[in-house]
Amino acid sequence: MSSTTADAHASTTGTTVITNIASLVTNDPSLGDGSPLGLIRDAAVVIDGDRIAWTGESREAPATDNRIDAAGRAVIPGFVDSHSHLVFAGDRTQEFNARMSGRAYSAGGIRTTVAATRAASDEELERNLTRYLDEALRQGTTTLETKSGYGLTVEDEARALRIASAHTDEVTYLGAHIVSPDHADDPAGYVALVTGEMLDACAPYARWIDVFCEKGAFDGDQARAILTAGRAKGLHPRVHANQLTYGPGVRLAVELDAASADHCTHLTDADVDALASGATVATLLPGAEFSTRAQWPDARRLLDAGVTVALSTDCNPGSSFTSSVPFCIALAVRDMGMTPDEAVWSATAGGARALRRTDVGRLTPGAYADLALLDAPSHVHLAYRPGVPLVRRVWRRGVRVV
Repeated sequence: MSSTTADAHASTTGTTVITNIASLVTNDPSLGDGSPLGLIRDAAVVIDGDRIAWTGESREAPATDNRIDAAGRAVIPGFVDSHSHLVFAGDRTQEFNARMSGRAYSAGGIRTTVAATRAASDEELERNLTRYLDEALRQGTTTLETKSGYGLTVEDEARALRIASAHTDEVTYLGAHIVSPDHADDPAGYVALVTGEMLDACAPYARWIDVFCEKGAFDGDQARAILTAGRAKGLHPRVHANQLTYGPGVRLAVELDAASADHCTHLTDADVDALASGATVATLLPGAEFSTRAQWPDARRLLDAGVTVALSTDCNPGSSFTSSVPFCIALAVRDMGMTPDEAVWSATAGGARALRRTDVGRLTPGAYADLALLDAPSHVHLAYRPGVPLVRRVWRRGVRVV
């Protein structure tokens, strides 16, 4: 993830210790208090190049070339936002205003953004993308996945992914966002395009393939065909699943070993059991429920069943126009049954699991030195003080960028 913000800070040479940390979230249960957060009190962390070299108690910190005093603040891993839609033009203010006045949300609003995105220049799309990447970085997000899906032609999908891949490693081909307006009377023809010429043009720029498996978008058979074709091209599946209604998305995700099933709002017991028995992460996106006044996902039900849960923003211009992971943490604690510890874990280590990454989302030796210093003594303040800009400093790959 690139950022113009990073240019404002010079990198520090040699090793650096951040000491006098009131509480350090490592996400390694073998450390500190033995919880999933691996919380270490009165802690220090050593950065060597772009990696974490050491974590432990301040009094045991090794000698380093540079020293930073955290002054009794908390340090957490940088947030891993594993679901966003940032390559777009325009906004949907009027739609949001109408929806808040009582109109129900449906997938059809995506077409408005498709029209604006197709009309935008490459330069405009890139400016928007970097603006939101910078915005997220200032709020502590150091790893961010983003998708195509607002072009829905071969050329527009490929250029979206080309632009995104210049700024983040986590890029997802979502030609199957909705059936293109150009193929409104021929959905089978559009599926053939998504799995054929469009896939060929997009695969070189992407790591993942996604599909909106939902009434009004793609049914289970269509979704299976799209994801299977992407997998044959080396793209790993993700699924927009069970957001608006009950449906086959979650179980299809588990069947195909998708890295994540995202939304997971309307779940049967069989859906929950499938997630608990597989490696697919349930990525919950509370910004979408907040912005559409929809039913909240039941995180407590999933966690109690043993499902791995991630939290993400779903930043997009239609249904969740927020880049703030801290905001989503507060929503998850207030309205989805999560504890503050669970929400912070899900927004860091959980996001890493949803991207099948072991080098981010934790602060242990060998992981990337991606971390945020909070203007608070504990990570709990992210939910305890909602809406307050608590992220004071951010390091990405060992370089202070905020």
